[in-house]
Amino acid sequence: MAFAIERAECATLFDHKGRSYVDLIGGISVANLGHGHPKVLSTIREQLDKYLHVMVYGEFVESPQVRYATRLSSLLPASLNSVYFTNSGAEAVEGAMKLAKRVTNRSRIICFTGSYHGSTQGALSAIGDEYWRQAFRPLLPDVWHLPYNDPAALEAINDSTACVLMETVQAETGITVPESGWLKAVEKKCRETGALLMLDEIQAGFGRTGKLWAFEWFEVVPDVLLLGKALGGGMPLGAFIADKRLMDQLTEAPVLGHITTFGGHPLSCAAGLASLDALLEEGWIDTVKSKEALFLDRLVHPKIQSVRSFGLWMGVAFSDAQMCKRVINRCLETDKKDSVGIMTDWFLFAPNCLRIAPPLILSEKQIEWACDRILKAIDQSNP
Repeated sequence: MAFAIERAECATLFDHKGRSYVDLIGGISVANLGHGHPKVLSTIREQLDKYLHVMVYGEFVESPQVRYATRLSSLLPASLNSVYFTNSGAEAVEGAMKLAKRVTNRSRIICFTGSYHGSTQGALSAIGDEYWRQAFRPLLPDVWHLPYNDPAALEAINDSTACVLMETVQAETGITVPESGWLKAVEKKCRETGALLMLDEIQAGFGRTGKLWAFEWFEVVPDVLLLGKALGGGMPLGAFIADKRLMDQLTEAPVLGHITTFGGHPLSCAAGLASLDALLEEGWIDTVKSKEALFLDRLVHPKIQSVRSFGLWMGVAFSDAQMCKRVINRCLETDKKDSVGIMTDWFLFAPNCLRIAPPLILSEKQIEWACDRILKAIDQSNP
C-alpha cells in the first residue's frame, strides 16, 4: 500500500498529505498503549542520556533488563521466573525450541494447523500452513503438525516429544479460540509425557484478550511463554520465559547455549517496562471486554458472515478475499468531509477476514465511528 506515515498519536496515524486514519491494527498488535504515550517517550529519552548498547548478554548487568524481567516475573505464575530477552517474537520461538531440545534431550516438536510463529527457518518450520513453508524446504526435521482443536490428535504427544508449541489463541486464521477443555487436555498430555508446553502469546499478550495473559482464560500454565509485539512498547523486543531450573540448562554443554548481541537492548527494555506500567496503572485492560461488545453490537451487516473475536482482537469474515480487499480499500479512502480513513488489513491464513486489533486505548466514540465507516465501506464494495 506504500503509505507514507509522517506521525502517529494515540490511536491515529497521519500521512504526509495531512490525511488521518483511525488505527485498527496497531502495528499488528504492537501498539497496545497507542502511539506516543508520554510516559514511554520520556522513559526512552531518559535512557538515551544514560547509555545505548554496551553488552547485553555477557559480563555486564544492565538495569533496564533487570527491572523489566523482575516486573514481568511478578505478574506471572511462580514457575515463569527467568526471562530471556530477544530481538523479536520469532527469535523467542527459536530460543524456546532450542531450550526444549536441551531440557528434554528429544527432537520432536509438535505444532498445529493454522498456527503462526514467525518467518525465521525454525519458526517457519512450525507454521501450520504449507503454502508459507513449501518454498523454503528443507526445513527443520521432526516437526509435526496436528489438527487444531482435535482431542484425538493429542495421542501423537508421547515420550519422543520435546515440546508442544502453540498459540494460546490462533491469530492468522482470523482469530480461532481453543474449545473448552481442549487446551487443558494438551497441558495434561504434556505433563504425562514430559514434553514442554510452550504457549505463543506474541500477538495475544499484554491485555488484548481482556486479561494480561491469554492463558489465564483457560486455567493453564505453560512451561515456556513466548512474548513479542507489544512487549517492547513500540521498540523491537521479544522474550521466552521459563523456570530458571530449565533456563540454566542453556549455560553449559555448551556454555553460552543461546546468545544474542542486541536482544534485550536497554532502550527496548526501558520502553517496554514504561508501557506495561502505564497499561496497568491506567486500567486499559479493564475496558477491553466492553469495547469488544460494542464492536460486536455494531458490526452487523448481511455481507458479514461472522465476527470471530477474543477481546479487542477480531476477524470480520466476508464471502471471499476479493470482497474483503474491496472493503479494506474503501476503509482506507479518507472521507472528503473530514479527511479521516481507517487503517486495517487482512489475515495471512484468512484473507477473507478483515483484521481488527487496535490500540486498547481506542475510545468508544472512535469504535462507533469506525464501525459506521466499515458498514459504509461494505455498502460501497459491490463487485
